[in-house]
Amino acid sequence: MSAEHRAPRETRAAYPRLVPLTTRWGDNDVYGHVNNVVYYAFFDTAVNGILVAAGALDIARSPVIGLVVETGCRYFASVAFPDRITAGVRVAHLGRTSVRYEIAIFRDDDGEAAAQGHFVHVYVDRETRRPAPLPERLRAVLTELAADTPPVP
Repeated sequence: MSAEHRAPRETRAAYPRLVPLTTRWGDNDVYGHVNNVVYYAFFDTAVNGILVAAGALDIARSPVIGLVVETGCRYFASVAFPDRITAGVRVAHLGRTSVRYEIAIFRDDDGEAAAQGHFVHVYVDRETRRPAPLPERLRAVLTELAADTPPVP
């Protein structure tokens, strides 16, 4: 991919919410760094942790749930256990039934992202799996995570 098509490495200031996470011994692969698939678990943990803490998601009982329909990640620097990491979270697009989350992983006290990714949730009725409008509380929390919101530690 040519340089003009690569996303620039983001800084912590680009994300309205910063979530501390931990690496685990089992996250490292045979090459001595966190395996690429683990980053997606970091993304899910950061976003769902925010939603649960804000009362916008009850994993077992919410009548409307988010299903991932798209995901991607770019890697800039290695992360390995026992690094401390922080996930920066923002909402880049908020629709009637969908949201695009953008997440960056920052290693230790680094100012630039080690990895940046995104995923799109389409919110559906838990039972029918048909698209459903975002519940009011969820929309309020997601609005606070909009890309133009100032960072909250």
